[in-house]
Amino acid sequence: MNAPSKIDIINVHDAKTHFSKYLERAHGGEEIVICKAGKPYARLVPLPAEPKKKRTPGGWPELAAIPDSVWFDPLPDDELDLWEGKGKHEEW
Repeated sequence: MNAPSKIDIINVHDAKTHFSKYLERAHGGEEIVICKAGKPYARLVPLPAEPKKKRTPGGWPELAAIPDSVWFDPLPDDELDLWEGKGKHEEW
């Protein structure tokens, strides 16, 4: 069971002025009640942590349709020359 979190009560002006500070505190587990004219108006609470999704291989099945020769065969000499900065290339 979770330990009770600290509850802080602040006014709207203070919440607007120091929103980043209160956001970090809420993220750290505190509950912050924002009051307007002395009456509770809203709560700033931490969100529960989302479970990490386990990655599964094969998430891009379209790659299976590409033949192995695309990945493993050597490049033609004219294309290899372009990669190495040699050969003819068109100017933009």
